[in-house]
Amino acid sequence: MRLNSTLTRSEESILSTNKILRNTYMLLSLTLLFSAGTAGAAMALNLPHPGMIITLVGYFGLLFLTNKFCNSGLGIIFVFALTGFMGLTLGPILNMYLNAFSNGHELIMTALGGTGVIFIGLSGYALTTRKDFSFMSGFLMVGVLVAFLAGIGAMVFSIPALSLAVSGMFILLMSGMILFQTSAIIHGGETNYILATVTLYVSIFNLFMSLLQLLAAFSGER
Repeated sequence: MRLNSTLTRSEESILSTNKILRNTYMLLSLTLLFSAGTAGAAMALNLPHPGMIITLVGYFGLLFLTNKFCNSGLGIIFVFALTGFMGLTLGPILNMYLNAFSNGHELIMTALGGTGVIFIGLSGYALTTRKDFSFMSGFLMVGVLVAFLAGIGAMVFSIPALSLAVSGMFILLMSGMILFQTSAIIHGGETNYILATVTLYVSIFNLFMSLLQLLAAFSGER
C-alpha cells in the first residue's frame, strides 16, 4: 500500500509539473505574440517613447498587479497588460535602430534570432539534464539589482562604456534566469504558471534588448 501511495504521489507530481510547463509555454507564446503585435503597432504609428519614468512606473505597477492577482483570472489580464505595455515601449526603440543604422533590420533580426537560440538552448538543457539551479537564486537577485542600478546610472550620466558593460551583464544574468526558472518548474520550486511566464518573458525581453545594443555598438552601420 505504501509503495502504491508513493508511486501515486510521484505520478501526480510529474503530471502537475508537466501541466505547469505546458501552461507556462503556452501563455509565454501568446504573450510574446501579443507583445510583438503592440510593438509593431507602435512602430507603424510612429509612437514616441514614453520616457524612463513612465516606463518604470508602468512596468513595476503592472508587475505588482500581476503578482497580486496571480492566482485568479485577473492575473492573466495583467500579464497581457504588462507584456503589451512592454511591446509599446519596444516599438519606438526599434524604430530608432532602423533610423539610426543602415543595417537596422539586420541588427534586429540577428538579435531576435540570437535570443531565440539562447532561450531554446538553455531551456532544452535544463529540461533534459533536470539539474537543480536553485543555488543561483541569491546571485541572480543581487546581480539583477546591481545591473539595473548601473543601467540607470549609464542612462542618466550618458556613459556608453558602462551601458555596454550592463548589456553584457544582462545577457549573462537573463541566461541564468532562464535556467533558474525552468529548473524551478521542473523541481517544484515554481507552481504558478503566471509567475513563471512573467519571469521568462522579462528574461527574453531583456536578453533581446541587450543583444541588440551590443550588436549595434559593434556591427551597426550608421
